[in-house]
Amino acid sequence: MALKTREQYYASLREMKTEVYLFGEKVDNYLDHPIIRPSTNSVAMTYYLAEKEEYADIMTATSHLTGNKINRFTHIHQNTDDLRNKVKMLRLLGQKTASCFQRCVGMDAFNAVYSTTFEIDEKYGTEYFARFKKYLVYVQDHDLVVDGAMTDPKGNRKLPPHQQEDPDLFLRVVERREDGIVVRGAKAHQTGIINSHEVLVMPTIAMGEEDKDWAVSFALPVDTKGIFIIYGRQSCDTRKLEENAEIDLGNPTFGGHEGLVIFEDVFVPNERIFLNGETEFAGMLVERFAGFHRQSYGGCKVGVGDVLIGATALAAEHNGVASVSHIKDKLIEMTHLNETLYACGIACSAEGAVTKAGSYQINLLLANICKLNVTRFPYEITRMAEDIAGGLMVTMPSEKDLRDEKLGPYVRKYLRGNAAYSTTDRLRILRLIENMTLGTAAVGYRTESLHGAGSPQAQKIVIARQGNLNHKIALAKEIAGIKDSTE
Repeated sequence: MALKTREQYYASLREMKTEVYLFGEKVDNYLDHPIIRPSTNSVAMTYYLAEKEEYADIMTATSHLTGNKINRFTHIHQNTDDLRNKVKMLRLLGQKTASCFQRCVGMDAFNAVYSTTFEIDEKYGTEYFARFKKYLVYVQDHDLVVDGAMTDPKGNRKLPPHQQEDPDLFLRVVERREDGIVVRGAKAHQTGIINSHEVLVMPTIAMGEEDKDWAVSFALPVDTKGIFIIYGRQSCDTRKLEENAEIDLGNPTFGGHEGLVIFEDVFVPNERIFLNGETEFAGMLVERFAGFHRQSYGGCKVGVGDVLIGATALAAEHNGVASVSHIKDKLIEMTHLNETLYACGIACSAEGAVTKAGSYQINLLLANICKLNVTRFPYEITRMAEDIAGGLMVTMPSEKDLRDEKLGPYVRKYLRGNAAYSTTDRLRILRLIENMTLGTAAVGYRTESLHGAGSPQAQKIVIARQGNLNHKIALAKEIAGIKDSTE
């Protein structure tokens, strides 16, 4: 079975024994928990769209390892068309969920680990590449969701792993056995971890020789003994616990989530280890993963932005100002910014190049340009959305007031805008904008745009390294007639 249905995906999660904690309590049936379920629905959309013939070209691919039809989220990019189709797929899913659909991180981790393990084997004669290919076939054949786990808590950011007061602040190997290793530590900000079948761990920074125990990459089922998850809070998340809540949720069906994943002396068998002490390759793995994930933001954030722009245009209609010139100008600017992000995602894909392993990697410079723009443009899009929506977005009464026998008529009377539209629909669209800019969806759009895949300084470091400033100086010297000589 190379492709799961949405229903099979839900069923597969029910078979797992993933250990989840929320608000200080263990959640046994996390799949049906009202706070968690919307995030699971978002991942399920990656399966549902793959079933649709009209989306087959971008949602599925042919495995270069088995020749089978697979979900693109489990694919290793074979050419620049694959890289572009990835961006198009992510935009489509953003449009369909208006949220984070959580499966990108695993896909980006696959492609980074694939090419990196090839080069480790090339230098050291290890077996990581063969192991990883075998693992990948397993993932493809069962159409699994894999959480790519890179971010460590890091402790004192100025210190490398081996100098930390608490060595567990970077995930590390605490014991090496003949049949595998034992690891301890945590991974933070883990998008979609609860909705994943497997977790693929990677180091989070470049490392020196003294950091050998922290230079580790491996994969395990999420419900492996010793792994447990502390669910992350989101703004307005407890609205999902309110009885009969729908309008107040803004986006009642879909959502995202993050988790703090604890690894408490977890055993990893040899066949699931893909990096074990080869410190000089930690930086390569981090840079390649970061590049792929920064490319991703040129798709997913754009799709969510499409929904936000549409919601803002609807709010303008409800407010009766859709034809006002400055409103139209702002909607045009929102579109301009959003399409610029998409253009960057497509550009870094089109300029991709083959790796030693035969897979394709994005243009690192353009991928980092893409993500640096993502740290800014969604904030400006959000600002204009809030401007056009108006203050009622954050001051309107609750859904219970709207439905109340006494209060409802007053709410409908006094909060009506354009008479062509109902008050209820006006409140619905304002709640959607609130959700996307301030509420639970803001985790996957607004704040994650800044910190996801690395904060702005991380992109600037790569841009400085990839920007080839000396070449640009040489160009200027040649045009200006400046010789490389001292008078």
